[in-house]
Amino acid sequence: MHLFFTFFDSFYSNLLNSLFNQVKTIQPYMKKNQSNLHHLFQKSRRGFIKNTAFAAGFFIVPRHVLGKGFIAPSDKLNIAAIGVGGKGGSDIKEFSKSPKVNLVALCDVDERASAASRKLFDKASYYADFREMLEKEKNNIDAVSVSTPDHTHAVATLAAMQLHKHVYVQKPLTHDIYEARILTQAAAKYKVITQMGNQGGSGDGVRKMKEWYDAGLIGEVHSVQCWTNRPVWPQGIPTPTGKFDIPKELNWDLWIGPSKMIDYNPAYVPFSWRGWWAFGTGALGDMACHIMDPVFRILPILFPSEVECSIANSFKAMWTEGNNADSCPPSSIIHLTYPVNTGKGTIKVTWMDGGLLPERPDELLPNEMMGSWDGGVIFEGTKGKMMCGCYGANPTLLPTKRMKEETLPAETLKRVPEGHYVQWVNACIDGFGKGVTSSPFEYAGPLTESILMGNLAIRSWQMTNPSSKERTDKYLGRKKLLWDAHNMKITNFDEANAFVKREYRDGWKLEL
Repeated sequence: MHLFFTFFDSFYSNLLNSLFNQVKTIQPYMKKNQSNLHHLFQKSRRGFIKNTAFAAGFFIVPRHVLGKGFIAPSDKLNIAAIGVGGKGGSDIKEFSKSPKVNLVALCDVDERASAASRKLFDKASYYADFREMLEKEKNNIDAVSVSTPDHTHAVATLAAMQLHKHVYVQKPLTHDIYEARILTQAAAKYKVITQMGNQGGSGDGVRKMKEWYDAGLIGEVHSVQCWTNRPVWPQGIPTPTGKFDIPKELNWDLWIGPSKMIDYNPAYVPFSWRGWWAFGTGALGDMACHIMDPVFRILPILFPSEVECSIANSFKAMWTEGNNADSCPPSSIIHLTYPVNTGKGTIKVTWMDGGLLPERPDELLPNEMMGSWDGGVIFEGTKGKMMCGCYGANPTLLPTKRMKEETLPAETLKRVPEGHYVQWVNACIDGFGKGVTSSPFEYAGPLTESILMGNLAIRSWQMTNPSSKERTDKYLGRKKLLWDAHNMKITNFDEANAFVKREYRDGWKLEL
């Protein structure tokens, strides 16, 4: 019956296309209104097929009769996109490279940011509120892309999954640790295809390094160094003040979403929201899902058991004003300890941002590049080291001459030639249980939780005791924090648990 529906859907759609081409007498009208009519036919096609299913006993037309290269509507993925400016705009362009994609609806709270996407995909419906879009388009769409600021990832994604829509979500998967756990559980509950937007996870680089590691070329890894050149936006600055008129093209209430309402300020939009804890997740949230991804794909680790950090600050901020707890720091170093999954030993992972770099390995020649311009990873094992750039690109053994001296293992892991975006598209069409993605939430959720532990440590570091009188009383969170991953709880400094799950403002919730 499925084969019949596929055939009949194709025949029906081909018939409609023929009618459009043959009705010459009303061609000007058709040209002007074809988009609306096509949307109407698309909307009713499932009902049409259902009501005419009896026709299965009367005719069968081979697919090749419908034309070479023809893709039936039933073979296409109807996508709605939430957040279509900036990265969201580039995301939907990547999806549209597949001939199997149909962009049905676009949603963005800012008409300025969304203008280019609305022009490019002018047949798609447009909304400001994703909740309205999902309600009105739920019968027309199969999947949803979420490319909003970090603080609205979780609410938009869960709403789509609860309608049993497949989801592609930009990194980091969520703003909070709790949100990551909820989305991981939701993906399993609602049985949808999921993918986080850390495209390096579909690259060849991380697969090569996994094959090298599995072949024992660097032995057992005991420590890893990770770094990025981010932030490339303001951080570690005073909270903005002043009154500004909200641009008429921007729905500020929807942009704020579940966060606490504050006054509009151009310091937050369209890009610098990344540096403010209310909306973004700083340099770590922006880049660690790319840079630390190889660490989690290659090594036998899951959740950290301990985390500690230190952050940079100016003399004035340190001794006069205190740390600004609203803003992410200008740079930081984070140390994470991971139990090995076998129960034997631990692995230390260090993260650096804001221009801080680890010491160059002795095995790296003075003029050889360490990582890439925007970051990198160095694995240190009992038999050697290996290194890559951001996204797992340009992997190499250290010293680099080993690449010629060693007999490198044959490929054992399947590559993703179609790329991260089209991989998700194809997986959605294949369906849950059949389609495969590189960063499903069962992987991306724990990865995000682990990464956001670093931000929990940073925000604990920034805490001060407002009633303290001595300098030594101020720095409550500057300690090693012990993490109970199962219960999502810091066990030795309860104040830090405020950063596991934030409070949503009235009208917003996150419930399975």
